[in-house]
Amino acid sequence: MSVTSETRAATGRTRADSPTGGAAGRSKRGASPRRGPEAPPAGADGASGPLPASAPRIADALEELAGLSEGGPGVTRLAYSPLERQAHELFASWMRAAGCTVTVDPAGNTIATRPGRSADAPALGTGSHLDSVYNGGRFDGITGVVAAVEVARLLAEAKIETEHPLRFVAFAGEEGARFGQACLGSKLAAGLSSVAELNSRRDRDGVSVADAMSALGFDPARAVANPWRPQDWAAFLELHVEQGSVLERGQISVGAVDLISGSTRLELTLDGQASHTGGTPMRGRSDALAAASEAVLIAEELALDTRHRGTRATVGRLEVYPGSITTIPGRVTLSVDVRDIDADRQRLTAAEIVRRVQAVCDRRRVRLDVRLLADTSPVVLPVWVRRFITTAASELDVSYRVMTSGASHDAQMINRITPAGMVFVPSRAGLSHVPEEWTAPDEIATGVQVLAAGLLRLDRDLTELAGRR
Repeated sequence: MSVTSETRAATGRTRADSPTGGAAGRSKRGASPRRGPEAPPAGADGASGPLPASAPRIADALEELAGLSEGGPGVTRLAYSPLERQAHELFASWMRAAGCTVTVDPAGNTIATRPGRSADAPALGTGSHLDSVYNGGRFDGITGVVAAVEVARLLAEAKIETEHPLRFVAFAGEEGARFGQACLGSKLAAGLSSVAELNSRRDRDGVSVADAMSALGFDPARAVANPWRPQDWAAFLELHVEQGSVLERGQISVGAVDLISGSTRLELTLDGQASHTGGTPMRGRSDALAAASEAVLIAEELALDTRHRGTRATVGRLEVYPGSITTIPGRVTLSVDVRDIDADRQRLTAAEIVRRVQAVCDRRRVRLDVRLLADTSPVVLPVWVRRFITTAASELDVSYRVMTSGASHDAQMINRITPAGMVFVPSRAGLSHVPEEWTAPDEIATGVQVLAAGLLRLDRDLTELAGRR
């Protein structure tokens, strides 16, 4: 999509997001949204003006959460670890201070509820996750949780009441770094997991998701048996750092996400024959690392060819055995992560990588074993929810762009329970999952103001819609 057609000044709209233009109730990719108002009318959002999000308060919260980490560079706070639970407890303390009631669901998702005037109305939600990758940054996911905290504080300080209850969520286990599967907590909330899956997903130390949950006091079977109920939710908005450079390059304040990429993750194990590096002739070797090296290049070559515009294929982990300078590698285990906005192309690309790597292994006399770690389809987010975000940005004089997410997010799973939308804020140099990850607090504050305005507009307009039925 071009910057010309998809970048808006605060006062401008394209046909696709105009309340009066575009194909009613359909996204530009042609997928039907969930039922809901086709476009919100213009008007006040229920507050006397923009809620003044505090950049220093946001920075302080991010700093405090960053201190909950294993040693080493960046932040390491893994899924279903004691450190992750400490972060959830800190979130809970902030939310209680903001006047919310805090509960933890069977999957370990922490939910802070601010009551609405209508006790039986479905809730509007916002939030993200608090776990990280190994040696990651302090913003991925955490920014969305801190944004939720800031919204709750702003509403309490302004003494704003809503008709719908508001729920502020810190999801458990969103990152796939530890167990290979992303969005564990939100996947359980959406009823998309099983006890067998929780037992089969294991970390590098052989600990399963089920074992890790049990060690923290969570019952995996109960988590699977108790997903969220769709009737309890009206909509969900997640704020997140972009994890790319589109907003920064375009000097755009926020993104409104239309589509979240899918991901197919594989573990390839290549077994050759370890032997002496000096005593074994070059010809006739079964070098597992040489075969794995071709596999890495096959993934890159496929993602770069003209048939795969929008495909990303990455080998992010490669383990070599026995790992001796004087021994030919006898075994290599590597990960492959294929992401795409096209579900068919995503799976076909993964299959083609396996087929080509098998041919390499046959030629090099190396055995190949393939294990599927995770497979998630792309998700088109409802256009009517996105319009609440873009309208809020316009009314706040905040520049925005409709854009696709290349990363997975909890909203991707929660969209199965309730219509979901996403607000992106810029990432400096597009860096994420690294210690250098950075988003300025004032940029986050701008995103928080759009998030708060979007939630208030949803509350008002959904209430009016319900009153007309």
